Amino acid sequence: MEGNSVREMCEAKEEILLASWAMKSRMSKGRQSPEEPCSVRTCFQRDRDRIVHSKAFRRLKHKTQVLLLPEGDHYRTRLTHTLEVSQISRVIARSLSLNEDLVEAIALGHDLGHTPFGHMGERALDKLAKQNGKEGFSHAKQSLRVVDVLEKDGKGLNLTEEVRDGILKHSKGQVDVRCGFYNDVPMTLEGWVVRVADSVAYLNHDLDDALRAGVIKMNELPPEVVKVLGDRHSKRIGTIVKDIVANSGSHGISMSERILEAVETLRAFLYEKVYTAKRASEEEPKVEHLICTLFNFFMCNPHFIPEKYGSDQVQSVIDFISGMTDRYAMLLFKRIAFPTPWPHDPLNDLFVTR
Repeated sequence: MEGNSVREMCEAKEEILLASWAMKSRMSKGRQSPEEPCSVRTCFQRDRDRIVHSKAFRRLKHKTQVLLLPEGDHYRTRLTHTLEVSQISRVIARSLSLNEDLVEAIALGHDLGHTPFGHMGERALDKLAKQNGKEGFSHAKQSLRVVDVLEKDGKGLNLTEEVRDGILKHSKGQVDVRCGFYNDVPMTLEGWVVRVADSVAYLNHDLDDALRAGVIKMNELPPEVVKVLGDRHSKRIGTIVKDIVANSGSHGISMSERILEAVETLRAFLYEKVYTAKRASEEEPKVEHLICTLFNFFMCNPHFIPEKYGSDQVQSVIDFISGMTDRYAMLLFKRIAFPTPWPHDPLNDLFVTR
């Protein structure tokens, strides 16, 4: 292998070590704008690095996961969720001899387009988008828009087609109980891994956070969830991951019917007791009011939006708001909606390039 670059040696190792149905780096469909390959990193390693160094990735640390504005230090944020998805995805990929670098890049980028205030913010922005002539708002599509268009001051990250596809298709549709797959599956098995790992991560850590916050109690869990998946956070994740590894291969990424049914029971329980519970229902109108106030303000004052967001006013407002952290959105709302002493203009202190 004398004379070969480090990247070429890594690609040669993939041919030997990865399963025949794994996505090999040298077989990538490439980037929208062709680039000279790196001498050290494979294309998917390069994508991972670009995502980690992006502004959108850093903002995830101050975006809600499930508990709105949690005050404790140990509750998940959108960033810690992303890291947990990455970890679970890599374990599954390694166990199945799939491409770890590809699953890591997809996992780290899958939620870059998520709104502030979690799915409450997403629903509010979706409604506003539809009211203003757009098809709606989807965080999966917005995540792709972030890496394609918005990052690097409007130049985008120019990621590979496989990572872009995995980011776009990470969000779940209707579950097919017979095989554990979902509609509109990604083009690679690695993309499927992230799609399933996303569910494994959020169902288990949302349960863990809800228990820690006292929103639910352990004795309220459906008995079949405890019996099949386990009575501890680590045991539940371990049970599901081992089942996925045992039931997946060249045919796809899936769970056994027994485990899948328990996972769906847990999902239904969380929707009833956490995601749509009274506390969440009481907060959602407040989030909608805040997002609507910001949206209307920027529609009337487009000069506050950085030029990199483009000339489509509605889309630029959507892009700007969806990229905000929880605390930045609340600070802007306060400055916009609350009276301030003259002559200080606090808006000038806030609208910096984002």
